[in-house]
Amino acid sequence: MMTHPLTKLALVTSLLLGLASAASAGCVAEYKAKKSNPTQYEHSTMQIAESACNKAAAEAVVRDALADRGWTLLAIVSVTKTG
Repeated sequence: MMTHPLTKLALVTSLLLGLASAASAGCVAEYKAKKSNPTQYEHSTMQIAESACNKAAAEAVVRDALADRGWTLLAIVSVTKTG
């Protein structure tokens, strides 16, 4: 049985879009941070894993990621599930 090339293309496209959606599922943590010498403040967001989609877990993840860049976490403002 032969299938139409556009049918195959549609199937592959659907699969790829589904994988992209699954990969983008997670959470976004909104935070405030500071850095010394010179003093700088940052209010931004960070993509985090869905398993860290609450303030307590997000705090640990964001704190570690910011520390690697020389920043100190001041507060997690919000955590929002994406996807």
